[in-house]
Amino acid sequence: MDKSSFAGVFIAVGGILLGLTLEGGKLVQILQPTAALIVFGGTLGAVMLQFPLRVVIAAFLRLGHVFFDRSKNPQSLIAEIVEYAHAARKDGIVSLDKILENLGDPFLKKSLMLAIDGTEPGEIRTMMELEMGNQAEHEEHIPAVFESAGGFSPTIGIIGAVLGLIQVMQHLDDIGEVGRGIAVAFVATIYGVGAANLFFLPVAGKIKLRVRQEQIRREMMLEGVISILEGMNPRMIETKLLAFFSESYQAAAVARSA
Repeated sequence: MDKSSFAGVFIAVGGILLGLTLEGGKLVQILQPTAALIVFGGTLGAVMLQFPLRVVIAAFLRLGHVFFDRSKNPQSLIAEIVEYAHAARKDGIVSLDKILENLGDPFLKKSLMLAIDGTEPGEIRTMMELEMGNQAEHEEHIPAVFESAGGFSPTIGIIGAVLGLIQVMQHLDDIGEVGRGIAVAFVATIYGVGAANLFFLPVAGKIKLRVRQEQIRREMMLEGVISILEGMNPRMIETKLLAFFSESYQAAAVARSA
């Protein structure tokens, strides 16, 4: 569970609602189904017009990654690769064939399979870097969906407010109705700006971070497999793979293994 994401939502929404209450406002004042329909329906339609449906669906399926980090712990992944290096050093790289069925990561499985089949290190690097590039291009579209929604929703919120004001103009003879109508009209602007800055744009940023973490993991796995194929010492492989992370993480990893 990503505690930062949960805490961020709680603090942002809680702070705004608390401020509203302190100023004498009520929650019911900003609960307007019509405004929500205009803003979120219009934003969804605009995003679907910009991106293919499969990309939009993939983006919504990635929402869970914002609040839950399902990627494997880097330290355990490095330990796993080092274990494969020990096995290959002892019994030959062909001995790793028996563990392929149990590998959950398709990228690591494919890289190891190529190495076991006798593919040259240079060829493995070329093939897997091409796959990484294609995967990265696809993954870049996911945060772009939410960035696009963050750009559309404030403008659509303004459209909702203007539509509300048009309705208000039809009741100028009743000043009380005009005041209430103006207040309701501007709720659409709150929805649009709030959704962009409290959800769409932060979600895009967190997904970008997750995507980059996945790319680093793939780069690390590829280097690990090629190092195993080249017969590098397992201890050197571990040191090499730790170089993908920050100095503080490397120091913590060394301390844990000491």
